[in-house]
Amino acid sequence: MILARVAGNVVATRKDPRLEGQKLLIVRPVSPDGKDEANYLIAVDVVGAGSKELVLVVSGSSARMAEGCKDKPVDAAIVGIVDSVHLEKKK
Repeated sequence: MILARVAGNVVATRKDPRLEGQKLLIVRPVSPDGKDEANYLIAVDVVGAGSKELVLVVSGSSARMAEGCKDKPVDAAIVGIVDSVHLEKKK
């Protein structure tokens, strides 16, 4: 799983018919302490995430197991909205 923050959305009027009705969001991976990482991903949103929310993203074959993504050309899916992250510090 990837911890990420929603950074924007994608509108594609022409796409594979199996993606019709799917909400596509731009997400940016973050470290557990909330710092932005370098890459961005486009992910199908199956949980109703909103702008700037912290989310859990799965990729590859796990993305195609998300609700509503079976047999669809999906490589990343938002499967959770994160309420909080607690990272234990090394001693």
